[in-house]
Amino acid sequence: MKLVSYLKEDHAQLAFLVDGILYDTDRMHPDLPLSMTMFLNYWEDIFPLAHSINRSLLDGNKKFTGIKMEDVEILAPVPNPTSCRDGYAFRQHVAAARKNRRMDMIPEFDQFPIFYFTNHNSIQGPGEIVCMPDHLVKLDFELEAAIVICKPGKNIKAEEADEYIGGYMIMNDVSARELQMEEMKLNLGPAKGKDFSTVIGPMLVTPDELEEYLIPAKENHIGNAYNLTMKCWVNGVQVSEGNLGDMDWTFAEIIERCSYGVQLYPGDIIGSGTVGTGCFLELNGTGKLNNPEYKEQWLKEGDEVEMEIENLGRLKNTIVKDESDFSILALKKSI
Repeated sequence: MKLVSYLKEDHAQLAFLVDGILYDTDRMHPDLPLSMTMFLNYWEDIFPLAHSINRSLLDGNKKFTGIKMEDVEILAPVPNPTSCRDGYAFRQHVAAARKNRRMDMIPEFDQFPIFYFTNHNSIQGPGEIVCMPDHLVKLDFELEAAIVICKPGKNIKAEEADEYIGGYMIMNDVSARELQMEEMKLNLGPAKGKDFSTVIGPMLVTPDELEEYLIPAKENHIGNAYNLTMKCWVNGVQVSEGNLGDMDWTFAEIIERCSYGVQLYPGDIIGSGTVGTGCFLELNGTGKLNNPEYKEQWLKEGDEVEMEIENLGRLKNTIVKDESDFSILALKKSI
């Protein structure tokens, strides 16, 4: 299934997406919820019914009418996540970023998956990304995928973890690099460099939709992996390309670590981390390493960012400057 949340009469409405048309879940059957939150909390009970109705729509059932996706305001597929973690799963990205800083690859990357918590209250979908002045100092995109947890669990083994994944989405882990680099000098973070916007969408795609793209996990790893091309454009110019199958740590292995001694809940979002070439920080570093005259590129006001992951849709955002001129960088104490 492809599931979309959109704004309807001041609430987030859940809908099936079939051939560009949205069909409200609760109108399709009285036992289906109108929100993604409710769907996730009763996933195992509701999924068979929802899957059957979705199949009927795909088979051409004309009994129900819908609305064109482009005629409504699309929200994040999971508008109110219970938490948001972001992983560090692509070795290519980590190795390139360290090489650009003239550092050796850190061996611990291959020993265990890591993640950080970001602000789940700043999750958003397609549309405007509103930035304060300090965010626009070295503003960056990060091309990622994300999953959402669909049933509660604790101490989940990697061998079983894929059963806890409700679906997959595109994620843009928007990053204010000046703020991020400033605070991480103190070995804590990222925080202010990340907490203002994380974009997911435009839809949640359930695992059954992706079975034909399954590939083996990398050697000595456990869990599902998918051969799905990932791309990003800025103002219509392609700047990044990778593949979800390049994840070294699988989502199953990341779930295993996230859930160690901790309860995961339906609605928890977990990102993959940045794919190789998936951000300007990495691209600028590689460019300058190869050519000292390389001109850095960062996102700026008015830029349009489009991300696409094969079979997960296309996510579009525009960078907008907040009306306020308040700066926390200006509050730094002199040494």
